[in-house]
Amino acid sequence: MTDVLIGLDIGGSKTRAVRFEDGVPVGEAVAGSANVQNVSRAEAAEALAKVFAAVGAGAHRVVAGAGGIDTADDAGALVSLIAPLAPGARIEAVHDSRLILAAGRAGSGIAVIIGTGSAVWGTDGAGSEARAGGWGYLLGDEGSGYWLAREAVRHALRRRDQGLEPDGLTRALLADCGLSKPVELIAAFHGGAGRAYWAQRSRVVIDAAGSDPAAAALLEEAIAELSQLIVLVARRIGSSGPVILGGSIGANVPRMAQGIAAEVAAHGITGVRPLDRAPVLGAAFLAGWEADREQA
Repeated sequence: MTDVLIGLDIGGSKTRAVRFEDGVPVGEAVAGSANVQNVSRAEAAEALAKVFAAVGAGAHRVVAGAGGIDTADDAGALVSLIAPLAPGARIEAVHDSRLILAAGRAGSGIAVIIGTGSAVWGTDGAGSEARAGGWGYLLGDEGSGYWLAREAVRHALRRRDQGLEPDGLTRALLADCGLSKPVELIAAFHGGAGRAYWAQRSRVVIDAAGSDPAAAALLEEAIAELSQLIVLVARRIGSSGPVILGGSIGANVPRMAQGIAAEVAAHGITGVRPLDRAPVLGAAFLAGWEADREQA
């Protein structure tokens, strides 16, 4: 009998599902976010229904990673959305940072999400765990895509208040948003574009960081904020690494990875590396199908 696992990576912008049969990925699907911190329960249910319809029925187990899974109630709420789509399956909901470490084939160490939001989680592999950040965009998510874009907007508006002309970062941000004046950013930011839209504007900061001092300063601030969270988690669990960087920024922006590696090295933390495959593939590791763990 084929053992069927559905892995879910539920991010702030999209939901990715992979179907595993006896530990081998055989199909995948992508839909909008099913994270109820970002969308309504109805929208989340619709996104989940789309990916389950695409990857097929018959799951014996579902492992779902999502931001905002901080309590048993959070996990239960996600499980309740998935249960009608996977009748009879064993369903496990975890914070999405666990998928990062698992996809990095590490049984112990620290996982960092740097995408729409941000969070740091670590384990010593012997039962001790710690988390820092991941409070959501209203309270924190330092260094995330949304944070970078918001800080760029704030930078542009501060310059306006000071009577200064738009600088390079401001002009790039306005062009990307289809706006002509910094004051227009106020209405745009408070309008209906949403978190994902602004998180995507982080690419303006990242692209400009090589030549624009203001953009470079924002990126360095993001690196410093995230490094502080990594050091905090490392101290709590007694870890010296590895540190697996996931999320759209963590896995794909070399300057971020290099900056974090330099910052945390001063605290004896090594092995910083971007995740080299999709986080959702960590579901098989969490299900116990992969034995090639890299112990810290």
